Amino acid sequence: MTAAAINPRAQRTRQALIEAGFELLAERPIDAIAIDEVVARAGVAKGSFFNHFTDKPGFGNAIAEAVRRELESRVDAANAGVTDPVLRIAGGMREGVRFALAERKHAIVMLRGLDVSTAIDHELNRGLRADIEALVSAGLVRSEAATSGVRFWLGLCQVAMLNVIERRHSRAEAASRLREMLVLGLTGLGVAEDRARTCAEVTAASL
Repeated sequence: MTAAAINPRAQRTRQALIEAGFELLAERPIDAIAIDEVVARAGVAKGSFFNHFTDKPGFGNAIAEAVRRELESRVDAANAGVTDPVLRIAGGMREGVRFALAERKHAIVMLRGLDVSTAIDHELNRGLRADIEALVSAGLVRSEAATSGVRFWLGLCQVAMLNVIERRHSRAEAASRLREMLVLGLTGLGVAEDRARTCAEVTAASL
């Protein structure tokens, strides 16, 4: 454990930087944010930034990762007790869309800042990876899903969220778009069309 991890003052400084960065990332991408702006808004010395973060990309990633963890906890809660991997990955997309509807600023920050989340072995992809592996093992999807299924589904989820943010959809509009994307996404993975359509209808109806 580092000194920064146990020092209350260091924790407060880091949290102030994270909060300032969150507000700035909600306004514009990390490349358009100066470190001077971050420390000024946080009310800390510039040197404090580099005590906690290596560079701006790492800073943006830390903020986005915190939001992604919040989203993943919601996905886990929604999927608790659900054993069908088809319904589980569909539920994950639904929760992403729900998050974008209810927590627009948080969703923007996550999509702007997280740059390593497409790695199959990334900790935050653990749940999705397990579901994709279950689908492959059960022969419910194409064999290509074993190596590219996680990236494929993450991409769809991110686009679904971005569409809600950009178009400012109502819940009904978002549900309609979610249903369509689930049908296309699930059949794209190789799920039988009848099963994909049934899953999409049920999942979108519960948005």
